[in-house]
Amino acid sequence: MILNGDVALNASRQAIWRMLLDPNVLKACIPGCEELVKLDDCNFEATAKVKVGPVAARFKGKVTLEDLDEPNGCKIVGQGEGGIAGFAKGGATITLADIDNGTLLTYHVDAQIGGKLAQLGQRLISSAAKTIADAFFAKFAALSRLEVR
Repeated sequence: MILNGDVALNASRQAIWRMLLDPNVLKACIPGCEELVKLDDCNFEATAKVKVGPVAARFKGKVTLEDLDEPNGCKIVGQGEGGIAGFAKGGATITLADIDNGTLLTYHVDAQIGGKLAQLGQRLISSAAKTIADAFFAKFAALSRLEVR
């Protein structure tokens, strides 16, 4: 599954960069996130409750930040296990660029799923993934307005 998009944020690239690396911000933005623990500068453990169609599960997994290019972007790689619901793994390439009055955050996500989730069908999975991404970036955008420029 591939998902692409961009969002205009009302904060500087440096402020957005700091937000991307802040576990408290990420936890607040990730739909269903119950726990996000920073292990070191580039590694996190997470627990999130996710519902896709009729399948609901608590996923536990790891998230790693790679190819850090401050304040231009990075790659976020993750994998999670949801018991009988299945698994999810993938990566997101994030790029940041200056625009008038803020920053343009562009993302490209490539993810794979397995187990019961994979049996739900591509349209339902794609729709759920877009809903989750939209919710994440709506919250992230709201928090970016609070950042000092």
